[in-house]
Amino acid sequence: MSFGGPQWPQEPQQQGGQPFGQQPYGHQPAHQQPNPFPGAQAPQEPDWGALADASAADRRRKRRLLIGGGALAALVVGAIVATAVVNSDNGTNTGKNGTVTPTGSAAPSGSPTPEPTFSSVAPPPPPNPKDFISDEKKDKAPLSAEGLFPGKKLTMNGRPYTKGATSSTTNCASVAQGALGSILKKNGCDRVIRATYVKDGVAITVGVAVFSTEAEALKAKNQAKGGIAPLAGAGVADFCRATVCLRRSNSIGRYAYFTQAGFTNGKKVTEADEAVYQASDDLGTFSFNQIYARGRAQASAAAGAPGE
Repeated sequence: MSFGGPQWPQEPQQQGGQPFGQQPYGHQPAHQQPNPFPGAQAPQEPDWGALADASAADRRRKRRLLIGGGALAALVVGAIVATAVVNSDNGTNTGKNGTVTPTGSAAPSGSPTPEPTFSSVAPPPPPNPKDFISDEKKDKAPLSAEGLFPGKKLTMNGRPYTKGATSSTTNCASVAQGALGSILKKNGCDRVIRATYVKDGVAITVGVAVFSTEAEALKAKNQAKGGIAPLAGAGVADFCRATVCLRRSNSIGRYAYFTQAGFTNGKKVTEADEAVYQASDDLGTFSFNQIYARGRAQASAAAGAPGE
């Protein structure tokens, strides 16, 4: 066999490169060469015929041993098979207690274990809470001032606020100041729910305007001018009358919500009045959370309803 170079030798090589059993060219056989050990007897050539006879006899002896071992192995295997057959027969016969052991009840040890199967059809995604608060056709949960603004107090990030008066009206323009009244009416406002909270001399009224669709609420928020009318009562005196207050607006789904925050003593609000800004942020966040909670509750109910 050639591997891109000279042919590999067909016999093992001596140290020096000459093959065993061959003589170097141009030399005499070893027994005709001068004795390299003067005074010592040259080694005698082996009796090659006797060695061949001994090798043949050894091969015959090994062959007899192999044949005998094979016969013995066959007997042992036969005995094992016979024992297994007898034991198998005993398993199907009546036992010592007179009962018959059933056969075929256990699965063969080599049989594959059935693997679980899974449906290739993906389950439908869970309902989106925002879908339920974006269209009046889906948003069917009861809506009230107490539902949006429950309890007598609320706490946002460790800041407690005491709830004052609440109100609900379908005359949206009547609870707005400036241009906001006409904006609410023009965009189809169905209802406005208000609540007032107070903390450390700062009062905040939040008004949630309800529309039929998300598009209407979004337009009202984007066009917002003026503000929601402050709601006094239930321990809260008039505020944000003939003074400067902080007004904000936002929307989610079919709801737009507006806040008006100021001091209960009539002080003007400036950009340095962090307490007023914080109160406005807290009530705006609370309103957002309450509206979104409506959607989440209705989505959860829809997911668990039969046929959904």
